[in-house]
Amino acid sequence: MAPLPPHSPKQLSLGSLETEILQILWTLGSATVKEIHDRILADPDRELAYASVTTVLRRLAKKGWLACDKQDRAFQWRPLVSQDEAQVLQAHDRLQRFLAIGNPDVVAAFANELDHASADKLEAIAQRLKSARQAREE
Repeated sequence: MAPLPPHSPKQLSLGSLETEILQILWTLGSATVKEIHDRILADPDRELAYASVTTVLRRLAKKGWLACDKQDRAFQWRPLVSQDEAQVLQAHDRLQRFLAIGNPDVVAAFANELDHASADKLEAIAQRLKSARQAREE
């Protein structure tokens, strides 16, 4: 089983523009505000102020998703979490919130309503957990 990534943003929830900007940065690796703004405006039906991109980048940095490095006269923004790591962190967060219900009957009733393929996935997860626990005990 893959462990959780070493870095986790302080806040996992993202708005649609935040997600779009992260997607751009995951594609490019790093970028300036201008490069990100130009990518968004490549869609002729989009309008977005340059300052709005800057605001969202700062917000993502504050949440722990991005870092900013000064290169020459420009600021280069880069993700601190890869796209795969983000998916793992968000899935873990959703699972933790679901399990926080704390009532096994509610969780079991929900699981009982899953289709066959989903039930098979849950069974596979249970088997992996069992194997991981056994390996830790040995």
